[in-house]
Amino acid sequence: MTLVTDPAAPRIAIVGATGVVGNTLIELIEERGLHYREMHLVASARSAGRELMVDGRPYAVQDLENFDFGRADIAFFSAGTPVSTEWVPVAAAKGTLVIDNTNAFRMDPDTPLVVPQVNAHVLERRPLSGIVANPNCSTIPLVRVLQPVEHRWGIRQVVASTYQAASGQGHHGIEELLEGTELALRDPDAELPAERFKPPLAFNVVPSIDRLLDTGFTLEEQKMLQESRKILDRPHLDLTATCVRVPVVNSHSEAVWVEAGAPVDRKELVGLLAALPEVTVHDAENPAAFPTPLRAGHPDHVHVGRIRVSPDNPRGFWLWLVSDNLRVGAALNAIQVAEHVLRHGFMAGGTR
Repeated sequence: MTLVTDPAAPRIAIVGATGVVGNTLIELIEERGLHYREMHLVASARSAGRELMVDGRPYAVQDLENFDFGRADIAFFSAGTPVSTEWVPVAAAKGTLVIDNTNAFRMDPDTPLVVPQVNAHVLERRPLSGIVANPNCSTIPLVRVLQPVEHRWGIRQVVASTYQAASGQGHHGIEELLEGTELALRDPDAELPAERFKPPLAFNVVPSIDRLLDTGFTLEEQKMLQESRKILDRPHLDLTATCVRVPVVNSHSEAVWVEAGAPVDRKELVGLLAALPEVTVHDAENPAAFPTPLRAGHPDHVHVGRIRVSPDNPRGFWLWLVSDNLRVGAALNAIQVAEHVLRHGFMAGGTR
């Protein structure tokens, strides 16, 4: 059990506890044995009163409108950008350290954007804003494999194409994909549901995620660029992306082309990536091996395959990445941020 009486253990709130990332946060708190002395599950009024289990104990979901954040040392927010925009400042003003899993504060200069395996050093002291931002679900695995390449060879350019699962749109996204798939199998000419995904996602590939910007890129594609620059501390990193939604229930994939600053040896590259924490390289021994969303393996790892150095450009190489977007791309990163904070001694209202 991770519920303890130790006064040094944090009081934790999960805002958006009934959502798919909120559910995953609860699972990971249980799995990783994160100690806490109080647990508060919080959601909008329509979900308030529901009962969820944490470590075998029932907790009633509390209404966000009435919750006092003075009762929490750490608050995980995963209820969408509009909710975070309104309520994260309220929580931070109470002295709560907020770990926010939305786009609301990622580019705020007073808010660190953190992938612990890459830039945990930015958490040496409590953020001025009282907020730590969790990056986009496709940015996290990408920067984890780019950082060692940057350190070893330098990076001239990155081109990424993502293949993003329905779970990126939460429970409703998964339900819409499954409903549309079942309907299309019964009647290929049926009008498929398209509330979360437009056009419908079942038996389809949709090259547009989030809103379209004046540049012609989508916000999701812009997130990958600006977040990678901030996390890697490379303000002029040349990175471009095409973000695509695919009819997969869970786990995002990425095809990534990297042009390094010097010629790259495949064997050295494989060894470099295989040595990273929580990274599995599938084609280290067998070049025909590769991960897929259905059977990648360990859900808390970034899975890498199809490692190919271009025969015509020895500075350029391809990677295929697969990771569980609910865990690696969201909840696990947030939990690891909390674990780092707790190890280094600052929580609500405090400094190192």
